[in-house]
Amino acid sequence: MGETVASPRLSVIIPNWNGAHHLKTCLDALRSQTYANLEVIVADNASSDGSLELLADHYPEVHVITLHENQGFTGACNAGLSIATGDYSALLNNDTEVDPGWAEAVIDTFARHPEAGLVASKMLLFDQRDRFHTAGDLYRVDGRLFNRGVWETDTGQYDEETYVFSACGGSSAYRRAMLNDIGLLDDDFFFSCEDMDLGWRAQLTGYRCVYNPNAIVYHQLKATGGGPTASFYDGRNVIWILVKNYPAALWRKHGFKIIRAQLGLAWEALRAWRGAAARARLRGMASSVTGLRNMLRKRRAIQRDRRVSIPYLESILTPMPSDRAHDTHRTE
Repeated sequence: MGETVASPRLSVIIPNWNGAHHLKTCLDALRSQTYANLEVIVADNASSDGSLELLADHYPEVHVITLHENQGFTGACNAGLSIATGDYSALLNNDTEVDPGWAEAVIDTFARHPEAGLVASKMLLFDQRDRFHTAGDLYRVDGRLFNRGVWETDTGQYDEETYVFSACGGSSAYRRAMLNDIGLLDDDFFFSCEDMDLGWRAQLTGYRCVYNPNAIVYHQLKATGGGPTASFYDGRNVIWILVKNYPAALWRKHGFKIIRAQLGLAWEALRAWRGAAARARLRGMASSVTGLRNMLRKRRAIQRDRRVSIPYLESILTPMPSDRAHDTHRTE
């Protein structure tokens, strides 16, 4: 008799900070998956709301990592990724509910696409389940990142499997071999845009990101983030991505567009100065300067390890709005 080949394992890492009111919905959905070989890890950022007691009392199958301070989204996710035993690892926000066939769709995508290092899910709003959060993340030539299809009503326009630039960290899935190759999330980002940074490193080294419309996730957008905090890290980390990852040849070609886009964002924030989020974005943009030396140091290694051509990289970036029917933006 032939040996039975074990199905690949999917490790699901859920970062949590005082999210006890979300965890039941998230974890119950994972219990209902049609794919059985799951490892569920909750990395807890020093919660004080009873999250740990809830996990201990009702979810004994979950591997809990207890962090003694809030290490942010990146710190919690990296703690989980570091101990994950799966062939693939997925990051899942604690304020999500996955469709019963989500894990099976993720595994199937990796199996059919050996070139894929990342899989992006079809993310819909939790309370408006016919409206998109993202159908995969894109990166524009001027350095702006955005969610494909954000706020659009789902009429089947994103029902085709396709390549995208990156996967939203709220439901991103990664091939373990790729993470071993390019590294985990950048802890310096702490929160926001860390998923796009990882997407850039993946693309620079030749991995692809595949969007599968059958991997469905419902997201309670901004339930455990957003506001001034997100705006601060958005303002800072978008600049850090440009410093770390954007190749010099593309800087020379599109540098004016990049600078104009950043100045435009700063001007928008100045015009909305009375808003806390606008002021936070400006503080984030200003604070990016303090980390430039560190990002330039990382850049040298990242660009040295690039395995794809500049024309190829430019071909997978999204054109400017003047070349498109409409523009959109990115949300966390």
